[in-house]
Amino acid sequence: MIQLVAADLNHVNSVILDRMQSEVALIPELAGHLIAGGGKRMRPMLTLACARLLDYGGTRHHKLAAAVEFIHTATLLHDDVVDGSGLRRGRRTANIIWGNPASVLVGDFLFSRSFELMVEDGSLKVLRILSRASAVIAEGEVDQLTAQRRVETSEDHYLGIISAKTAALFAAACRIAGVVAERDESVEQALDCYGRNLGIAFQLIDDAIDYVSDAETMGKGVGDDFRDGKVTLPVILAHARGDEADRRFWREAMEGSRTSDDDLAHAIALLKRHNAIDDTIARARTYGQRAIDALGPFRNGSAKSALVEAVEFAIARAY
Repeated sequence: MIQLVAADLNHVNSVILDRMQSEVALIPELAGHLIAGGGKRMRPMLTLACARLLDYGGTRHHKLAAAVEFIHTATLLHDDVVDGSGLRRGRRTANIIWGNPASVLVGDFLFSRSFELMVEDGSLKVLRILSRASAVIAEGEVDQLTAQRRVETSEDHYLGIISAKTAALFAAACRIAGVVAERDESVEQALDCYGRNLGIAFQLIDDAIDYVSDAETMGKGVGDDFRDGKVTLPVILAHARGDEADRRFWREAMEGSRTSDDDLAHAIALLKRHNAIDDTIARARTYGQRAIDALGPFRNGSAKSALVEAVEFAIARAY
């Protein structure tokens, strides 16, 4: 996909660089730390690849892909403040370097920039799709916050959380390509379905690798979710399948009283014993296949192959 959209992505990066500028020097300094910090640009690339899938020959998608990246970056800045994160993509987070107030305010700036780009595009439909996605992401983050440390959170509730906080932007990034290419509702729905299922698969793999990867691969601390009391799908499955002693451990761990390295090692052992990591990856594969199936109506070619490979890449990160 990187090769497919390389030329378009250069245009998107130019828009990003231009629109993150400000006379207030701290804004481009802090925004640039994250935007230039090794991110894959996956969401804007999805917009570009879906536009290519539809043989769109214009340039509207450049600004809109930049808007998608600004929304994503703003949510990362806010998330790191909420989580108290110290590492992202292998680098110190902006909130650690510049403090929480600056991170929140620059996140607000980037959200505002994204809406300026949407308005410049002039499509009320695009504006509706991306603004709705922004609201849903915020709802998902608040829902996750209320579920934090609640180990009795159900699998369905958790899937609802990640559908909102992660998959909504994937879906919107793909769907807007159908709008700019002036395709009918069925095409938009197919792209939305692809992006939504890819987003869920992507997040489930993130949940799994928090317990099985390493800091160099992940770009963040191993076991961060565990120490933050984040009740992700592996924990939900292991808690449901464990005996009373196991469930007591998970309750204490998620409440914050079992967070040592030994506790993390015990948590990983329980996850493996109850196949919670393998089953999380299996569920991710199921959603990944749904994403691939959603591409069925589109003709075969380099764009479709790239979008299929994006799903395979999302899953392969677990290995």
